[in-house]
Amino acid sequence: MILKPITSEKAVKLVDIDNTLIFETEKTADKNQIRKEFENIFNVKVESVRTLIRRNQKVAYIKLTKENPAIDVATKLGMI
Repeated sequence: MILKPITSEKAVKLVDIDNTLIFETEKTADKNQIRKEFENIFNVKVESVRTLIRRNQKVAYIKLTKENPAIDVATKLGMI
């Protein structure tokens, strides 16, 4: 479901400001599937998932709860 993190300047800014990570996902994945897979992989709680479909990819904006800083997950992934 979750393919890879997006590491653009905007994505890094959202990690700091909004506690949000951006991932490219499969087009067939729905919000609940993305939430469950993310929580299982990284052992964190997800507050919300927003998705959008671009030309050739589906992108998920995953906002974590305040108890789970997104910067910790981003550091594990090597984004920061």
